[in-house]
Amino acid sequence: MAGLRDLYPWLEPLGECPQDPVFHAEGDVLTHLGLVLAELAALPAFRTLPEADRHVLFAGTLLHDIAKPDRTRTEEDGRVRSPGHAVKGVYKARRILAEDPAFGPDGTPFGVREQVLALVRWHGLPATYLEKPDPERAVILAGMTARMDLLAVLAEADHRGRVCLKDADDTMTRVGLFPDFCREVACWDGPRAFASDHSRVGYFRAPTAHPTLALYDDTRCEVTVLSGLPGSGKDTWVRANAGTREVIGLDDIRAELDVDPGENQGAVIAAAHDRAKGLLRTGTPFVWNATNVSRTLRGKIVDLAAGYKARVRVVYLEPPLPQNRARNAGRVKYVPQRVWDRMLDRLDVPNLTEAHAVEYVVG
Repeated sequence: MAGLRDLYPWLEPLGECPQDPVFHAEGDVLTHLGLVLAELAALPAFRTLPEADRHVLFAGTLLHDIAKPDRTRTEEDGRVRSPGHAVKGVYKARRILAEDPAFGPDGTPFGVREQVLALVRWHGLPATYLEKPDPERAVILAGMTARMDLLAVLAEADHRGRVCLKDADDTMTRVGLFPDFCREVACWDGPRAFASDHSRVGYFRAPTAHPTLALYDDTRCEVTVLSGLPGSGKDTWVRANAGTREVIGLDDIRAELDVDPGENQGAVIAAAHDRAKGLLRTGTPFVWNATNVSRTLRGKIVDLAAGYKARVRVVYLEPPLPQNRARNAGRVKYVPQRVWDRMLDRLDVPNLTEAHAVEYVVG
C-alpha cells in the first residue's frame, strides 16, 4: 500500500478512519483496503478479465470506501457505522477521477469513469440484496449502470479482505449466489431489457410495476431536458439542434424578470413551469435549458412532463471537466467558482432509469 499512498495522497484519511470491530476486526479502512486489493489480485475471476476491465475493477475497488471518513460515526452502543458512504463515494470519487493529475490532464475518460463510479455506488449490494424489500428491483436498478460481473468480483474481494467476528456470518454465501440471482432477473449480461422505452420508464416510476409489463405508449410529444454544468455547451447545443422547437431557458427568464442568479429563484422557476404547462397542454414539443445537474432537479420537469403524457429525452453535455471549468470562468456571466464546484459535487449523470432516452454529448 505504501506505493499507492505515495501516488494517491487522498488515501491517507482512510488510515485514520475506524471500522466496526465486529465486521472489520482487521482495523481501519486503509488496512481493509490493502487486504481487499490483495484478495482481488489473487482471484482467478479478476486475473482472467481483459486488461481494460481489470483497470475499471481495480479503480472501483480502490475507491469503493473513499467516503467512509466523511460518513463514519460511533453510535451510543459503541458500534461504528458509515451510513450512505457508497452514495457519497460516487461524488467524491468523480472529483478524484476527473481532476487528479495521476489520471491525466483531462481526467479519466467519461465512459470509464462512470463504470468505475457505478461499482463504487453499488459495491455493497451483492452482500445485502436479499435483505432489500424488493431484491429483484434493487438488482435491476443497479444493473442499469453497473457491470454485474465486475460488481460480483469486487464484492468477493471486499468480503474476503476483512475479519468478521460475528457468529454464523453468511455474507460470502449471499455474494456467491449473487450471479445466479442476476441471471434470474436478466441483468447479468447487461442492463435488463424491457418491452419498450415507455415500459422501462413506467417500471422505474411505479414501485409496484413488474419488469415484464408492456405498457401502451400514450405519449403526445417529446420534452428535451438539457443537463450539464455551467460552461458545458448547452446554449451552443440549443442553437445547433433546437430547430423550430420552443426553448424554455432559465437564464433567459432571469434576464426577463431581472433576477440575479444569486437571488431567490422562486419567481424564475414558477414562470418556467407555467410556460412548460402551456406547451404541454397543447402537446407542443420543447427544450428545457437549465443545468439540471442533480436527479432531483431533473425529476421536477420529468414529473411534470409525465403528468401531461410527454416523452422525455435527456441530453447530458460534458466536455473534459478542466475545460468545462475554464469555459465557465471565461464567460461574461460566469458562475462563481465555489458555486460551480458545489454543483460538481452534486452531479448525478443521467441514466435510462429516469427518461425514455438519454444522449451523452461528451469529449
